[in-house]
Amino acid sequence: MTEEKHLPQSAQPGAEDPEDENGGLYEHFRVVADRGQQLLRVDRFLLDHLPDTSRNRIQMAARAGFVHVNGQPVKSNYRVKPADVVTLLLDRPRYEFTIEPEDIPLDIVYEDADLIVVNKPAGLVVHPGCGNYTGTLVNAIAWHLRDCPAYDPNDPGVGLVHRIDKDTSGLLVVAKTPDAKTRLGVQFFNKTTRRRYRALVWGDFAEEAGRIEGNIGRDPRDRMQMAVFPPDSGVGKPAVTHYRVLRRYGYVTWVECVLETGRTHQIRAHMKHIGHPLFSDERYGGDQILRGVKSGSYAAFVRHCFEICPRQALHARTLGFRHPRTGQEMDFTADLPADMTELLRRWDTYLAGRQSGLTTHD
Repeated sequence: MTEEKHLPQSAQPGAEDPEDENGGLYEHFRVVADRGQQLLRVDRFLLDHLPDTSRNRIQMAARAGFVHVNGQPVKSNYRVKPADVVTLLLDRPRYEFTIEPEDIPLDIVYEDADLIVVNKPAGLVVHPGCGNYTGTLVNAIAWHLRDCPAYDPNDPGVGLVHRIDKDTSGLLVVAKTPDAKTRLGVQFFNKTTRRRYRALVWGDFAEEAGRIEGNIGRDPRDRMQMAVFPPDSGVGKPAVTHYRVLRRYGYVTWVECVLETGRTHQIRAHMKHIGHPLFSDERYGGDQILRGVKSGSYAAFVRHCFEICPRQALHARTLGFRHPRTGQEMDFTADLPADMTELLRRWDTYLAGRQSGLTTHD
């Protein structure tokens, strides 16, 4: 049995795209209830097994979805039964090293005493993990706040509230205080935040808008990918993505995606599931020519587009939430990065040529 002696001062759900086995969360504690276990609230049960923490902190973790029983998140009043498997999953791995400040440029969209909104570039890992212990967004934030005595980058009670993939660009919110992290984390858990993504995906759609619902869990055939399972399968975690067509290019489509949930690789897995992998997404097969001929001028055009944007064409464009201290509703927008802007320009030129009959890429 592994045991984490201290819960973070605040807790929030892991959001989209960390590479771990629990869809954004990491196991810090696990215990199997004895066969003679009497019915007992899970917060009391954990308090008995984690004497160095408080019941209030356990309850905050439960509200944020960090306390699981038999693989599912539970509330504090869940009553533990014999043979129940109780786990504590936190939003960061157990570390045996410290996060050091590193002078890495940050694109700060907004900052006040409670939080920072950052526009993350593609290619920047969000949080230290296996193979990426330095050079991350967390190290950059530690440098930016190095003169702030209240901010400890090694305290899980502050810092990132949610995440996006290394090769996804766009907006993230960082909490400077434990109270801000708790309050923001609850908003993500209760799905009251507003997140809109822009993506270029393979294929055309028969409809102008749609809804994708399907549980997301680790693909048993490839542990580096997430797969979609039926909502009633009991496999994976529930996930819902809404999409809307913004522009049709024939072989690819520019779409807006709105998240109800924030599961690992949610947009990437959901879009592949409905037959529309993200353009240039190597992990989910989008780095192949999936529509149109695979030779000639069209193929050369697509390969050049892959070179322009050598990562999944996905950008976290907008982020909205209620300010954790003032209660004010706040909304932020991040312009498309240069690679996606150029990618769209190339497809616009292609479409214009096709409509005028000047291209023969078909």
